[in-house]
Amino acid sequence: MGFQLPPITIPITRTTVVRYAGASTDFNPIHYSDHAARELGFEQVVAHGMLTMAAALRVVTDWVGDPDEVSEYFVRFINPVLVPDDAMGARLEVSGTVTAVDDKRVTISIEATCAGQKILGAAKAVVRRSNG
Repeated sequence: MGFQLPPITIPITRTTVVRYAGASTDFNPIHYSDHAARELGFEQVVAHGMLTMAAALRVVTDWVGDPDEVSEYFVRFINPVLVPDDAMGARLEVSGTVTAVDDKRVTISIEATCAGQKILGAAKAVVRRSNG
C-alpha cells in the first residue's frame, strides 16, 4: 500500500470538448459557448463531467495495461474543468495511490486537479489482481 502510480497530465481543449459532445450527443451549450456558461455562473466553457471522469481513470488504465481489469470506479464531482479558448486548453493533473490490496483486488485512490483546484472527490478504482 502507498505505491504511487506514475502521474499523468491530460490536455483538454475546446476541440476535445466538442469531439466528446459529438460522441456522447451531449450538446448542452455550456460545453461550447462561453456566453451560455457565463449565464450559469461559470467563467468559460465547462468540460463534460463524464469526459473528466473518463480522462482521470487513465492514470489507472495506463498503469494496469488492460482497461478490462477495472472492476469498479467511483468519483464525486467537486469542481468543473473550465476550458479556455486557446491552444493550450486546460490541463488535468491526475495521480493515483494504491490504498488497499487483497488476494483478488487492488484499490487505487485517484486525485485529479486542474488549475490548482481539486476536480474529483472520493475518486477510487478497483482493479482485479492478476494471478501472476
